Amino acid sequence: MMQEEVLINLEGFVEKQLPLLKSVEESWQPGDFLPDMASDRWQGEVEALRARAKSIPDDLLVVLVGNTVTEEALPSYQTWLNRPPGLKDETGASVNPWALWTRGWTAEENRHGEVLGRYLYLSGRVDMRSVEVTTQHLIRNGFDLKSGNDAYKAFVYVAFQERATKVSHANVGRLAEGYGDPLLARICSTVAADEARHEEAYKRIFGMILVEDPSNAVLALDEMVSQKVVMPARLMSDGADGDLFEHFALVAQRAKIYTVRDYAAILDHLMHYWNIAGLTGLEPEAARAQERLCGLADHYQKRADRFDEVIARAPKERFRWIFNREI
Repeated sequence: MMQEEVLINLEGFVEKQLPLLKSVEESWQPGDFLPDMASDRWQGEVEALRARAKSIPDDLLVVLVGNTVTEEALPSYQTWLNRPPGLKDETGASVNPWALWTRGWTAEENRHGEVLGRYLYLSGRVDMRSVEVTTQHLIRNGFDLKSGNDAYKAFVYVAFQERATKVSHANVGRLAEGYGDPLLARICSTVAADEARHEEAYKRIFGMILVEDPSNAVLALDEMVSQKVVMPARLMSDGADGDLFEHFALVAQRAKIYTVRDYAAILDHLMHYWNIAGLTGLEPEAARAQERLCGLADHYQKRADRFDEVIARAPKERFRWIFNREI
């Protein structure tokens, strides 16, 4: 069965997932969390935010900036989702369920970069120009997740990434709470909750693809995760550090915000959610891929201690985002 035919067959199913997106009226907005600059109390509210933000250590700031830049590169992600045949929003305002989902998802995700970026700006803790330069570089550099125009691979990727961003935002929020910034904690936990809804939708969609076209879906899953799922911000640059993403990822690993163990846990969760081990009747190549997939999470878990040792020995780096301080 052709992918486009499968996607057309799933339109009714996708329409039933649209309630996982909230209406605009019931959605939170960045202004709900931040000082009201039209209020007479704005100065005191900003001062209170800045006072709390002083408690956030540099490593947590770097991860928060990296997460913010990732969210701000949203235009690349919507463009990518519109590429595979069967998913395209043909008019830009189509009422096709796939188009409604993609635009609704984009509209919800757009608030994440907005609220995090405004928090960082008001906090006075980071070099905002450097942060903004990084965002512009990332959008210009683009986004290549190694899926081509393959819709099956695309849904594997977004299911994985929504869960990964949920983990990262939630861990930043948990640490922020411990450092005495409940506002940042609330922002991050709210963003993480959005990611959880989006994750659920993408997992359900790929689950139905497995029902409609099991062998090709398993092969797509195997191809995506066997090459390691690349992060959406891996092409980030501040104009000076050619390895900025790798340095950011090291800080996140050291801070226990997003680690190899998290990566392995996500793989394990997805394999169980989609019942990969229990699939039957697969074509021979897909059956071999099934066997590889079932051992992949353990493979990464076993490598985690070795990664910890490598990261512990890695040199500290300077980040323009935090005024060239070293971490």
